[in-house]
Amino acid sequence: MPRMTPSEALVETMVAEGITNVFGIVGSAFMDALDLFPDAGIRFIPVAHEQAAAHAADGYARVTGKPQACIAQNGPGAANFVSAICAAFWAHSPVVAITPETGSMGIGTGGFQELDQMPWFARSTKYQVRVNRPERMAELARRCFYMAKLLCGPTQLNIPRDYFYGELNCDIFPSEDVQYGSGTEEQIRKAADILSKAKNPVILAGGGVSMANAINETKALAEYLTAPVVNTYLHNDSFPADHELAVGPIGYCGSKAAMRCLAKADVVLAIGTRLGPFGTLPQYDIDYWPRDAKIIQIDVDASQLGLSKRISLGVLADAKEFAKQLFTALHAIDPARTKNEARLKEVYNEKKIWKDELDTWSSSTNKLMHPRRFIKELTDAMPKGSIVATDIGNNSSICNSYLQFDGPRQHISALSWGNCGFAYGAAMGAKMGAPDKPVFALQGDGAYGISGLSEVMTAVRENIPVIAVVFNNHEWGAEKKNQIDFFNNRFVGVNLATNPDYAQLARDMGAVGFKVEDYREVKDVVNEAVNCGKPVVINAVIEGGANVLAEPFRRDAFKPAVRLLPKYKHLSMV
Repeated sequence: MPRMTPSEALVETMVAEGITNVFGIVGSAFMDALDLFPDAGIRFIPVAHEQAAAHAADGYARVTGKPQACIAQNGPGAANFVSAICAAFWAHSPVVAITPETGSMGIGTGGFQELDQMPWFARSTKYQVRVNRPERMAELARRCFYMAKLLCGPTQLNIPRDYFYGELNCDIFPSEDVQYGSGTEEQIRKAADILSKAKNPVILAGGGVSMANAINETKALAEYLTAPVVNTYLHNDSFPADHELAVGPIGYCGSKAAMRCLAKADVVLAIGTRLGPFGTLPQYDIDYWPRDAKIIQIDVDASQLGLSKRISLGVLADAKEFAKQLFTALHAIDPARTKNEARLKEVYNEKKIWKDELDTWSSSTNKLMHPRRFIKELTDAMPKGSIVATDIGNNSSICNSYLQFDGPRQHISALSWGNCGFAYGAAMGAKMGAPDKPVFALQGDGAYGISGLSEVMTAVRENIPVIAVVFNNHEWGAEKKNQIDFFNNRFVGVNLATNPDYAQLARDMGAVGFKVEDYREVKDVVNEAVNCGKPVVINAVIEGGANVLAEPFRRDAFKPAVRLLPKYKHLSMV
C-alpha cells in the first residue's frame, strides 16, 4: 500500500468515487486537503453561503443519480449545512457532507468554533461517522459514499481537523455499486393477482420511478392495465406528461384530474413512493384519497412500507426491477388483454375538464400579470427537456399545476422539507450535472432574498448559466393566504413592500437581467435567457393580494383564531 497523508487519502478516495466537483466555502480546517483538489482534478466551487453548497450537491446528485460532496469549515460552517441536508434526506439524495470539526485534543473544551456536530445531523442523515484515527480516513470516507448509495440519502463524514495531517499506509479503491432486487416471487404473484382483478387500478408514480429510470417499465404496466398514472407531490417528472394515461400530480396545487381519477381507484399501485402524508392531503376541497382501495406499495426503504397508509402489500424492491417482473406476471395471467377504451375516454375527459378549468384560471389579461397567467406563459416557453428547480411558497407551489416533463430527473424541488431558499443552489448543482440542458430556478421574492440574491455572484464567478425566475409580488404569499383565511386579514410580517429591481441587481453582479411586466413578453425573454449562455435573472412583476392567492397552504394546521384577552381588541388590519 502506498504511503500518504490523511488529506491525500481523503482526496484520492473522492477521486475513486468519481467526485469532480465539491461545493463549499473555504476554511482553515480543511485547507490541507483543499490544496490537493486542483492536482486531483477536483473543482472547488465556493458559494456565498454553506446552505447553497449542500443544495448544489443535492441538485447535482439528483440529476446524475450519483453521490456528490460538499464541505464546510468546522462549527458555524457545518451548522449552515443542516437545513439543506434535511432537504436531501427527504429527497433520498446521496449527498456526502464532509464536516471538519475542532481538533481531537480540544473536543469538549469550548474552543474557537467548536460545535458537537454529530447530533446536529443525527436525524437528517442516513449514516454518519467520526474519523477516530487518521489511518481510517480512506476507509470511513469510502463507507460514507457507499452508505449514501445503499440507503439513498445523505451521509456525514466528521473529521477532527488535526486528523488531516500525518503519514499512513493506505489502499485506495471505490465503493461497490448497489443494486436492489424485484421483490420475492410470492410478492410479485400476489401483486399481479390483485391488479388482474381490479376494475379501476391507478398507478401512483413516485420519485423512485424517476430515480430508478423506471419510466418505460411504468408505461408498460399502465398501458397493459389501462391505468391512469398519477405523479406524487412535486415529482412531476416521474411519468411523461404527454402520455395518454398521464393525469398529473396530486398534492398542493396539483391536478384535479389526478385527484378525481385517484378517488375512483379500487387498487393503487404505488411505485417508488413513501406515500408522504403532506402530499396526499385534500386539495380544492377534494378529499381524493381512496380509503377503501387496496394499496400495493413498492419502495427501496423498508421502513417506509405501510408507515403513513394502511397497505395490502408492501414490497422492498427497486422500482424498475419490480415493474419488469410484475408486467411479466400480469401478461402470463392474461396475455390477450386489450385496452379498456371506456377507461381511456374517461381519463381523456377528466384531463380535458381540468385543462379547460386551468386555462380559464390562466387567462387574465390584467395590466399587472396575474401569477397564473405568468406561470402558464413561462412553462409554455421553457424548452423541452429543461430542468426546473422549484422553491417553496405560494407561486412556486402553483407551478405544480403547470410543470410538465417528458423524462426523469427534470423536476428538482424542496419536497416536504419545504425550506425557503432551496431552488437557486439546487439549480446550480443541477446545471453542473447536466450542462447541456437549460436549468431554471423558480423562487418567490422572499425565497430569492434568502439564497438567490447572493448566489448570483457565485454563478457569475463560476460561469454556471442558471436562469433564475423571481415571482415578485411583494409578499410572502402562502402565509398571507393563511392570515386572510384564519386571522381576519391581520397582516403581520408578510408584506415586502420595498423590493429592489432584481434584474438591475443581476446586471450589477455581472449577470443578465430582464424585468417582465407583460405576459406577452415572457416567451421572448425566456428564449433570450436560454440562448445567451450566461447566468440570468428574470424579475417577473406579478399581481399579489387576496384575489390571486392559491389554495390555503396548511389548511390542515389551522383553526379560526380565538382571542380572549381584552388587550387584543385593538388589533386591526395593517
